[in-house]
Amino acid sequence: MPDLHVTPGPGAPRGLRVPDGELLEQFSRSSGPGGQSVNTADSRVQLSLNLGTTTALSEVQRSRVLERLASRLSGTVLTISAAEHRSQRQNRTAARQRMADLLREAVVPAAVRRATRPTRGSQHRRLEGKRQRSETKAGRRRPGSQD
Repeated sequence: MPDLHVTPGPGAPRGLRVPDGELLEQFSRSSGPGGQSVNTADSRVQLSLNLGTTTALSEVQRSRVLERLASRLSGTVLTISAAEHRSQRQNRTAARQRMADLLREAVVPAAVRRATRPTRGSQHRRLEGKRQRSETKAGRRRPGSQD
């Protein structure tokens, strides 16, 4: 199959191109629907990519992807399985699409929170709420007790 293309997005403005030689496809028998051919056709696809050695990622992208996908990795190898279709070709396409989607989401830089000051109105509402709460509690005290 051809190279795996990841569409452009944040973190990868020109997109990514994973050479076909870096992808490892393994086929096995799939469970589920398939009728008479279910026990003979190797339609399940496992697509693997070693994120530690791939030439598709820059060092910044590589560290970001390894950190974000750490729970899905075996060492530095990302493996995707696809068995939802009856044909091997459709499962290969589904696995490649899933791999591309995962990589696209993983290279997005983390959003940086910009600290802002509370507005004058929100400060006023907060202090007014505190005053009302104080009055409510003061009304519960015994008469004549002075603090």
